[in-house]
Amino acid sequence: MFGTGGLRRGVRRLLFLFPATLGRLGLVDRRRGEEAFELALPVMVTGTVRTVLRTADFFMVGLALPAAALAGMEFAFQYYFVGFGLALALSSGTISVVSRCQGAGRHDRADLAIKQSLWLSVVLSVPLIAVAQLYAAPLVELLTDDPAAVEQGATYLRVVTYGLVARFWSMVAARALQGSGDTRTPMYVNLITIPTNIGLNAALIFGLGPFPRLGIAGAAWGTTVAETLSAVVFGYLLLAGDRGVRLRLGGRQWDTELAADIVRVGAPLAGSRLVGTFGRFPFLFVLATLGTPVVAAYSIGRRVVMLAMMPAWGYSTASSALVGQALGAGDETEATAYGWDTTRLALVTQLLIAAAVAAFARPIAAVFTAEAPSVTVEFVRVFALAVGGFSVARTMRGALRGSGDTVWPLYGKVLGLAARLSVASLSLPVGLAVGVGGLAVAPGRGAGMVAVYAAVLADFYLQAAVNAARFRSGKWRAVARRSGVDAAHDGD
Repeated sequence: MFGTGGLRRGVRRLLFLFPATLGRLGLVDRRRGEEAFELALPVMVTGTVRTVLRTADFFMVGLALPAAALAGMEFAFQYYFVGFGLALALSSGTISVVSRCQGAGRHDRADLAIKQSLWLSVVLSVPLIAVAQLYAAPLVELLTDDPAAVEQGATYLRVVTYGLVARFWSMVAARALQGSGDTRTPMYVNLITIPTNIGLNAALIFGLGPFPRLGIAGAAWGTTVAETLSAVVFGYLLLAGDRGVRLRLGGRQWDTELAADIVRVGAPLAGSRLVGTFGRFPFLFVLATLGTPVVAAYSIGRRVVMLAMMPAWGYSTASSALVGQALGAGDETEATAYGWDTTRLALVTQLLIAAAVAAFARPIAAVFTAEAPSVTVEFVRVFALAVGGFSVARTMRGALRGSGDTVWPLYGKVLGLAARLSVASLSLPVGLAVGVGGLAVAPGRGAGMVAVYAAVLADFYLQAAVNAARFRSGKWRAVARRSGVDAAHDGD
């Protein structure tokens, strides 16, 4: 009888035909490609399920409430992304330090690095929660003058930020495990908590069974409860300490050198995320000027294509872990090869998925909205065209992160954002005055949606060019040598 073990092995063999085929075609080294795929696959599954969650949120809110609710949710997300961006930066510093410590055999230092990240999580997240509680409505009001969108967005923002501390810790814990080479455990945790999140959101948005009908607040409460559950599970697993790394509550609480390296690696990534987040505000202003249905269409299109973009998160994580571990072991040639092979593997994976999404853009868009369906289809296809740039930018950023060289991805982000906003501003009506630094300027040329689409493409491909050029230069190797994290305190 063909049991679950045999089924699992069969599925695994089928999946691993992909990197094996690319190896036979000479696109990647088969061994490195399979190692990268092995680490990336669980992260892809996690990311895909999480993207399905966000897409399901928008689908359910779109069914239950008008377009203003979708727009308000998108506006609120921009502020939530401030916290998410800081958490991602902190967790990126964690994976960089943990992977290099593990590669050098310094498991005690890897464990201590996790504790530094936990304390930094609390310091960063608590002030953000306070700001959201006090200023949710004024913050959303900065992005739109639609009172319905402001009310819905402020409601969502107040509730969803209650879960920020838990979100920070979950991301740090997941990255610590991934840095040690365990990408499966975070996947298993998320396969439990994310479906729970979707179920709670549905129950609380629509008022299913004994649950109250809370509308957009229900989506936020479901997310907050699920994030808390995830944090508790990760805490239990790391306290148990049987998965390569461990959270030790006793003993030394602070190590300035480790904390400084986590911050050194994470700070440029935080800058990159914050640049992207705050850069979305003027971009959303441009979209809002073109109409609330355009904002809703953008939100749907971006989330749909995130399914095609999601493999880059897995390959980026794999690249960070493999490059970091190779550097920790003193093998710069192998680290370089891992970076390029993982990027090629990622690019082929995502272009195949993007082609399928673009081909079925119209029926996909029809599922989500009856307002501005043609614009939604166009956004889906434009984001699908941008997938190649996103793939290279994200995976190369992961390779650079593994070495601790995170400043150049920030430069790429700034350059991409400058291009996005400059080109997108051409879509504004001719003569519309916009305040910039106390000056009134009128950049609009009435180019409409064409300028918006061109802006999205320019952003992603410029980032890809900068990150790939930096990795090609090889200067990231010197950054890794200077950090010396893997060799710290050898005499302790």
